[in-house]
Amino acid sequence: MPTPLARGRSADVFALDSGRVLRRYRDGADVSAEAEVMAYVGGLGFPVPRVDSADGTDLVMERLDGPTMLDALVSGTLDPADGGRQLADLHTRLHALPARLSRDPAVRVVHLDLHPQNVMLSSRGAVVIDWRNATEGPPDLDTAMTALIMAQIAVDPAHDLAELAAAGVRGFLARSDGDPRRALDEAVALRAADPNLTRDEARLLPAAAALIAAPE
Repeated sequence: MPTPLARGRSADVFALDSGRVLRRYRDGADVSAEAEVMAYVGGLGFPVPRVDSADGTDLVMERLDGPTMLDALVSGTLDPADGGRQLADLHTRLHALPARLSRDPAVRVVHLDLHPQNVMLSSRGAVVIDWRNATEGPPDLDTAMTALIMAQIAVDPAHDLAELAAAGVRGFLARSDGDPRRALDEAVALRAADPNLTRDEARLLPAAAALIAAPE
């Protein structure tokens, strides 16, 4: 029987055995597009979990060892500025790959949810998980979304990780290629439309955007 491992906002993760996990969406979403993107970027050398099968709401993948980047940041084994730089480097590597579908040279695969909880620090290095939101578009939108997700925590005075997130945002923006601020309005609109966002999180979006837009 599958063993529950984690419960996210829209999916549950189960251990199948020592080497595989099952990710199952609760909202009926089909995983085929996500699996195709993962196979594509993985085939080009980008660090993603191996996909074993994709069927309806169920995605069977490689089981990774190690903590998430968020766990490493909270435990103090990873410095927040270093974490921000690692996130920026992952964006740079992803955006260096050609788009899978578009022939526009300015378009790349974009993850749109690449934050510390979606990076596993495994024995084979940093591996990016949760490709549900992945699509193709401008790299600046991808980096703007990552900065915005972290900034929402940084501007929340009630959040225990606000200070850590603020340091992560600074490290990320300092290392990021391009200019995430150019796509900030689009990122805010996409984030506001996320049905998984709580009302309190949505209220933090203007302040989070202002933090990113502020002069260095």
